[in-house]
Amino acid sequence: MIDTLRNLPDSPGVYQYFDREGRLLYVGKAKSLKKRIKSYFRFTPRLAPAPNLSPRIYHMVSQIDRLEVILTPTESDALVLENSLIKQLKPKYNILLRDDKTYPYIYLDLKEPFPRLEITRKVIKGKKVRYFGPFPHGARALLDSIYELVPLVQKKGSLKGKKACLFHQIGRCEAPCEGKITPEAYARHLQEALGYLHNQKQLIAALQKRMHRYAKQLRFEEAARLRDRMEAIGRIEQNAADLARREDLDLFAFADNGQRGVLVRLFIREGKVVASSHTYIETGADPAEVYRQALLDFYTEETPFTASEILTAHPLEGAEELAHIVGERIGRHVHLRYPLRGDKKRLIGLALQNADELLRQKSAQEEPLAPIRRLLDESAPIRRVEAFDNSHTAGEEPVGAMVVYDNGKWDKSSYRRYRLQAKDEYRQMEEMLQRRISDFDKEPPPDLWVIDGGETLRRLALGLLKKAGVTLPVAAIAKEKVDAKAHRAKGSAKDLLYIGGEPLRLPPSDTRLQWFQKLRDEAHRFAITYHRKKRLEREKQISLLEVEGIGPGRVKKLLDYFGSFEAVRQADIQALKKVIGPKAASALYKHLKKVENHKQT
Repeated sequence: MIDTLRNLPDSPGVYQYFDREGRLLYVGKAKSLKKRIKSYFRFTPRLAPAPNLSPRIYHMVSQIDRLEVILTPTESDALVLENSLIKQLKPKYNILLRDDKTYPYIYLDLKEPFPRLEITRKVIKGKKVRYFGPFPHGARALLDSIYELVPLVQKKGSLKGKKACLFHQIGRCEAPCEGKITPEAYARHLQEALGYLHNQKQLIAALQKRMHRYAKQLRFEEAARLRDRMEAIGRIEQNAADLARREDLDLFAFADNGQRGVLVRLFIREGKVVASSHTYIETGADPAEVYRQALLDFYTEETPFTASEILTAHPLEGAEELAHIVGERIGRHVHLRYPLRGDKKRLIGLALQNADELLRQKSAQEEPLAPIRRLLDESAPIRRVEAFDNSHTAGEEPVGAMVVYDNGKWDKSSYRRYRLQAKDEYRQMEEMLQRRISDFDKEPPPDLWVIDGGETLRRLALGLLKKAGVTLPVAAIAKEKVDAKAHRAKGSAKDLLYIGGEPLRLPPSDTRLQWFQKLRDEAHRFAITYHRKKRLEREKQISLLEVEGIGPGRVKKLLDYFGSFEAVRQADIQALKKVIGPKAASALYKHLKKVENHKQT
């Protein structure tokens, strides 16, 4: 290790720290690998972590057993590579901002004779495209409300037709498709719509007026719809003018109170704060790392860029390189600044004030899975958990299931089902976990894996993760074996937790054990439901083949030869005779034709 540190190159690149078990601890980038890496250590009287490190990083450095470096031509290349490796490998001590989704914008293409306001999450090609936003919340309610009040073209496809649609008949469109309104008159409607877009208080007042009218007319469903829209629009933040000049700015501010950190994003348009969002981060994170990842995640090739400047609440080393990367992605020059005085400095104060308030509110609520994190001896918060189970009948129709628990609730849209090939449970679990790991580049790893099984399957999962270079805690839960058998029925055996070393026995009343049981039971429910479905499908298929003279043995022969039930159905009489003989083939062929004719009638 010391020899490696002495021979580090004075070049830009990416460095990776590993512990004694080969687990990846941290990925970082540097303009000079030699200077940056050496700053983590004290060399006399012996090699040790540098005393000026934060407690979190000090603990990390004390675990480093070896390091690897990747040289890059420039610091900009190192930045991009660092961000990519963090997302794919999820090192233990790096942060991973999960709020990296693209936000919706409202856009207008002024090259059209009768432009429409539409929602997009990516860049729309065109020199006269104008963007408004981003809107982390309420974009759809905002757009639908404007179309409720202003007779713009309601449907994009309507302009291609030559006949007015239903919207013209109910007074919601003036039928430009039939030439009943000129582009000049339409432009006045468009200005009215833009006025509502810029002044949402005025929009809410107009909606409220119409809601009362609907209520008087006993049109309660329509009135309730407007009420819901007003609530959604009300959540879009729009403060009074904070800047003397009507500027468009994106602002990022990070704060840490020693328990956790938070990144706040403020979007200022024409001098007003029009939207914000935030992401919580574990405490002890390096602000420079937070800003780098936030900017590289937020500004992609598909992001509409509407700000004149990007502001950060802390000075950034390497800001020029970061601005260059963002500029290359969005196709224009980017100004990335840390303001020292004036109105922009006051906005920084506003963002940090919001960050402090978010941290205060968060501290008032205990981290939901803090007891689980302490049980596993993990330093980072546990929010997103994936649990796995597999199901089969004597090795037939093997399937796997993954369920997801995220921030205190089931994320059913992220559940996954797997059709497996392996016959034994060990290989089935290996196949399922390997397929999940292969998707880490699309769906980043969670904060914890829970396996329905014992220490053997837990070590299998750790081995697969290590091979992929991913650091991720793994826990397993299994029934204690009684008379060499594991009984799932309550009372027959107790559940054991495997988190490393000897199995952990917790009393049934322990809420931590109950939480693991809840995860295991949900994964089991999801797996067995899928297995039953596949088994019923197979039994139904087999019943279609089992005619007189064709038993399970011949069905197996047919499936082994043809590969699937569908291939058996499509086979001709000669092919069937080769497998099961003339008499059985004739009976089966007639039976299948009868079934097919019955379906057609």
